[in-house]
Amino acid sequence: MTLDEIALPLFLPAARLDRLDKALNSGADAVILDLEDAVSEAEKPGARAGLKGALPDTPPVPVLLRINGGDTPFFDEDVSAASVLPVAAIVVPKASDRGICAEVTRRTGKPVIGIIESALGVHHAHDVAGACRRLAFGSIDLAADLGIAHDRQALAFARSAVVMASRLAGLVPPWDGVTIATGDAEAVADDCRHGTMMGFGGKMLIHPAQIAPARAAMAPSGAERDWAHRVVAAAEKSTDAVKLDGEMIDAPVVARARQILARADRVR
Repeated sequence: MTLDEIALPLFLPAARLDRLDKALNSGADAVILDLEDAVSEAEKPGARAGLKGALPDTPPVPVLLRINGGDTPFFDEDVSAASVLPVAAIVVPKASDRGICAEVTRRTGKPVIGIIESALGVHHAHDVAGACRRLAFGSIDLAADLGIAHDRQALAFARSAVVMASRLAGLVPPWDGVTIATGDAEAVADDCRHGTMMGFGGKMLIHPAQIAPARAAMAPSGAERDWAHRVVAAAEKSTDAVKLDGEMIDAPVVARARQILARADRVR
């Protein structure tokens, strides 16, 4: 699976490598080993050192590494360690500086996924996107940075800004932020439906129990898939606009149908 195809990556604390095999075989599209928020300051050196030699060369799904931010004392050693680890990409938290993301790629030789999760990050999202392979949205950290409720309406502008920045930079749709309710399948599903509606192409997860409800919620319904197949089939029969079920099918409608089919492939 390529980085562009990953829809549901699962976080795993880098200090809990005893759970790595379970995470890799959980059904998630990728595993993000986390050296940042999930690891205390005291544990960070040991967690970083423990990664060496612990990761499989050919994992069943891609392994990514979230390092500590460029404004922390852990950044330099994290980047140096990442350069020799068999990971598919580096996840940069609180991404707000294109230069930091470019430095990570230059020093590691690996693509970067930047998490936009601060006011400055939202402001510079388009610039940051130019140095990333993909963007993600950190809703919880952003709400804390802005001093606002972790609420859909309050975060709507920022969510749209991240989606727009990805599109303008020619990137695939970004990942939405995590749902902290690990035991509430409907909360995860509802957040996934909302993220999909807002233009996100995936969602970061923090517990294996979230994978199944997230995948089911993100997948197009049977009716949507049927409609998309019929639209594409009708369009392929004619180069002109055609009617289907009493509605005009022109280029933007066909593009939407193809997007639905692409999403079905991505989250199956």
